[in-house]
Order: sequence, then C-alpha cells, then structure tokens
Amino acid sequence: MPGCTLRVMVLDLLVPARCAGCGVRGAPCCVVCSQVWGSLTEVIRTLLAGLAPVYALARHRGAARRMLIAYKERGRRDLAPFLGQAIAAALPALPGGGLSPARGSPALAASTLPFAPALPFAPTPLCLVPAPSRRSASRVRGGPHMLRIAEAAARQMAAVGAEVFVAPALELKGARDAVGLGRAERVANLAGRLRFVPDGRPPPGCRVVVLDDIVTTGATAAACVAALKSSGVAVAAVLTLLAAG
Repeated sequence: MPGCTLRVMVLDLLVPARCAGCGVRGAPCCVVCSQVWGSLTEVIRTLLAGLAPVYALARHRGAARRMLIAYKERGRRDLAPFLGQAIAAALPALPGGGLSPARGSPALAASTLPFAPALPFAPTPLCLVPAPSRRSASRVRGGPHMLRIAEAAARQMAAVGAEVFVAPALELKGARDAVGLGRAERVANLAGRLRFVPDGRPPPGCRVVVLDDIVTTGATAAACVAALKSSGVAVAAVLTLLAAG
C-alpha cells in the first residue's frame, strides 16, 4: 500500500541503519565488521573428500555469525550487497583463479576496484551456483537468500570487468530443517531431495563454484556437488561465508 511504503521510507530517513554485526549506527555492515570476511580458509569435511575443495570466509562466531543470522532470520535483506561484496572479493583468491575479463572490457588496474581481488583475471569465466533453500524458508526470507547474494557478487564483479554468471541449477524439495541434526541425519534428510534443475544449467566453459552460507558437516555442500556432477557439471570449489566448528 502507498501509505505503508511512505511510512517505511520515513522510518528509513529518521532511523539510520545499524550494523548487524555490532549495532553501531550508519550502515548495515560497518567498516570494522566488514573485516571479519577477510581470509579465505580451506575447510576439511570428510563428506566432501574427493568431490571438491571447500573454503570459508569466517568462523561461525562473533560479528560474522550475528550478520548471517540477521540476514537469514531477521529480515536484514540490506546485508545482501555487503555479503555479495565479501564473496566477490574472495572469488579471485580461490586456487586456480577462475575469473575472466568480460568480453570487450578494457584492462583494469587494481586501484579501480571497490575491493581487492587479485589481478590479472584468469581466462575462464566463472559461474556461481547458489545452494538452494527449502521453499518454506525461502518464503520467510523473501526469496532464495543465497541466490540474492550470488547475484550481488556477480554485479560487483561485472562492474570491474569480470565475467561471472549465476546459475540457479539446484532445488530442494521435501527436506526438513537441518538445525540440530547430526551428520548421518543431514545426509538422510537430503537424500533424493536435492535435485538438478536443467533450465538452470551453468553456461558451457565456465568454472563452477557452489555458494552456501555455512558449512557444518558438509552434507549440503556434498549433495550440491554430487547433484551437479551426476548431471555432467564439474564443480571446481565450494565457497561459504561461515564454517561451523
């Protein structure tokens, strides 16, 4: 309704955004809290042995944990561009690179970038495949939350001339909430329920990276990689915001 929209706009003007990590006024993610997404760390999970390497940007604690909870469970969709920027900054640091300049783009100097990916770009375009959510969870979150982050990351990279695609190639049907489940229970919960979507197939010739919000036991990441592999899509890596444990 127009009246409701106007009230929201007025509130946005009167009540400045607070950082979801520390509560300071001024931005959804302040400069200090943005630094928690700094390092790309390999995560070892036995379920992914022989499938694909897994990397995370932060541990599931402190400001990083608070930001992810705010984004997923408390309606802070204003965090999507910041989380997308964290992903975008990490992509060129993945072993093997996997970013190519967009066709017709001029060469870019590192000083032109809003973040600091390594240059030069590799010759292979990159495709991000977001891990899917249960439909009930997506409805509560205003849509697939990892798709939103993947698209934000792709926009960030396109702005600096990198060729990055997003492919919603996976869907999850019939699974229950995995919170509190052990490794074997998580595997059983996903069995036959995480499926490949042919219409979302990554473009040919891309280096494929699966994106997820958190790796716990590795069951979701393993199911994503296996579903893609069984449909002829090789996965170069899994990249997550957080690693539990």
